[in-house]
Amino acid sequence: MPESSSPSRSASGSPIDAPSGPGSASGPAATVLSPGAVTSVRLVKAGREKVRYDATVLRDDGVRITVRAPWSLPTTRDFGFVRFEPGDVFTEHYWRDRWFAVKEVRDAHGGLKGWYCDITRPVLATEDGALVSEDLDLDLWLSADGSAVLRLDEDEFAASGLAERDPQAAGRAARALDELEALAHRGGFPALLAAPQ
Repeated sequence: MPESSSPSRSASGSPIDAPSGPGSASGPAATVLSPGAVTSVRLVKAGREKVRYDATVLRDDGVRITVRAPWSLPTTRDFGFVRFEPGDVFTEHYWRDRWFAVKEVRDAHGGLKGWYCDITRPVLATEDGALVSEDLDLDLWLSADGSAVLRLDEDEFAASGLAERDPQAAGRAARALDELEALAHRGGFPALLAAPQ
């Protein structure tokens, strides 16, 4: 996903300690975020922070964290399959035990545009209340009506060298993309994203 296509973007390019793999963001010492709090979402790629933006915490059950943030750039970005524009609202779901993040995108009137999914390492909630999500290049787009299920950036993933540096992580990333694609085709996103009872 292009860096400027996420809400309220501010690129920093600074190095950061990112989660290293399964379990790095979970366990008894995991930081649980309070609903209504404002968190800083920090998107990391290849060990460097690329984007940071503020979001409001909706819920955190100790495994999944859900936040909401507006698209705050003054311009529209048209990716061909979707337009992100001023007024859009992103409800973003991150997991401490899964290798993806799912971002529901709605327009200013509440109309659903679809879901943008990033393949990532499990999210880390830091002690200072920030969310750190390490992007692994692969993405998936699911349109609101379910007619478009698009695998994205597989060329970037192949060129990243992750398969050589960390074959286990590369395998987890590829399986996560396959899992999301299968879930999208069978209409499983509402159940995946439903609020816990």
